[in-house]
Amino acid sequence: MRIAIGGFLHESHSFAPRPTTWAEFLEPGGWPPVQRPATLLDALRNTAVPAAGAIRVAETRDVTIAPLSWGFANPAGPVTAEAFERLAALIFHDLQAALDQGPLDGLYLDLHGAMVAEHFPDAEGELLRRARAILGPDVPITASLDPHCNLTEAMVRHADALAPFRTYPHVDMKEAGARAMELLLARIRRGRPFAKAFRQVDYLIPITSQCTLVPPMADVMAARAAIAAEKGVDELALCFGFPYADFPDCGCAVAAFAETQEAAEAATTALVAEFARRETEFAQPILEAKQAVTEALRIAAGASKPVVIADTQDNPGGGGHGDTTGLLAELIAQGAQGAALGLINDAESAAACHAAGEGASVALALGGKSDGAPLRVEGRVLKLSDGRFMCTGPMAGGNLADLGATALLGIDGVKVIVTSRKMQAYDQALFRHLGVEPAEQKILALKSSVHFRADFQPIAAAVLVAAAPGPVVGDPATLPFRHLRAGLKLRPGDNRRVG
Repeated sequence: MRIAIGGFLHESHSFAPRPTTWAEFLEPGGWPPVQRPATLLDALRNTAVPAAGAIRVAETRDVTIAPLSWGFANPAGPVTAEAFERLAALIFHDLQAALDQGPLDGLYLDLHGAMVAEHFPDAEGELLRRARAILGPDVPITASLDPHCNLTEAMVRHADALAPFRTYPHVDMKEAGARAMELLLARIRRGRPFAKAFRQVDYLIPITSQCTLVPPMADVMAARAAIAAEKGVDELALCFGFPYADFPDCGCAVAAFAETQEAAEAATTALVAEFARRETEFAQPILEAKQAVTEALRIAAGASKPVVIADTQDNPGGGGHGDTTGLLAELIAQGAQGAALGLINDAESAAACHAAGEGASVALALGGKSDGAPLRVEGRVLKLSDGRFMCTGPMAGGNLADLGATALLGIDGVKVIVTSRKMQAYDQALFRHLGVEPAEQKILALKSSVHFRADFQPIAAAVLVAAAPGPVVGDPATLPFRHLRAGLKLRPGDNRRVG
């Protein structure tokens, strides 16, 4: 049996300050850069990416792998037409070359599901359409997806099965890749397509309400498993949606892949009904930055563990640039001694720290490159690094981070990690590689919305979610959408709908 493996991953924020260019796929921070067929297997096999799980299953089943190209870029604005076509051209050139070498029994793609390209709002639907056009109707195609996928009818139509991660924080990425490969092998064995059904939920879910560790999403995921077992479906794919993509299919959706059409339809109907029943539970408050710091200081005064503050609106994993300084300014203003912030993405300031050297005092216009609001500070360079370290946490363990010139800066008792490339603060190794032990800090301020919980929540006395400046807004209804589908509610529990 011979199966092709490739991938193209991006989560696109239509209102983020910067587009995603080809360069972002070449230097993606905490994830592997673009891989070609000759390097794909060795480069991905021991990482946390979904394709690693697919590779493991294929290799244990004596499948001959035809490697294609693979690429990832950190979330940001829509992918430029140039970047999309360059990576798509590599993947499909490789697919054609694989076909020239002999028949393929199937194709597995490592996709995200929330990519918006400048010229293709449903970018994954377009990728799957191109793959289907090359392979024809009879060669099975499956893909793994991030649950923040904005699932579309085109994606379901062109694929034989789709397997999203089932956790947020995403600690089961490799398992989803393995499941997608198992579905592909099952589809090959059965010799005929699965029955499919597709349904969309009628309201947007804020990403801070999508965490599967706590209700209501934890309860919905339990219901998903029960429905899948009761209806006997091969896969009940639940995608929470990425509520920052301005195109008609933005939002939560489900798809079922089953032996019969009746089972597929019954499963999707039941799961959508579960979302309807719990709608108001997804409306959850967020603290303003000043409140969050005040509350963190109050808790920290009597705590033996750090208080974590999530700087959700500048989350680099949601399209933020990782450089806004609202939460940092508040920590300094309230005298948050013993606080550590990860991170400020500012190559100019990182270079200035390296030029000054460890122990030197520096005056900086820190951060603010994306919003034009830098924070003028004077600090001391506590530690310098090249920004290279191995992630060790549950989500990204095994991934090599490369953040470029990096510095640990001390400002009035607050430690700040300053980097040359952005990375979501989801791994304690970000701090440890600079000699900072996260568990020993009074307050940890993290550029993240939910992923931080996998590695940091176990060491936290409390977790607070703060709304400081940044594009990954806690309430997506405040964004200037223009292309959403009619009838969609921008907030859970709000009866107003897109006209």
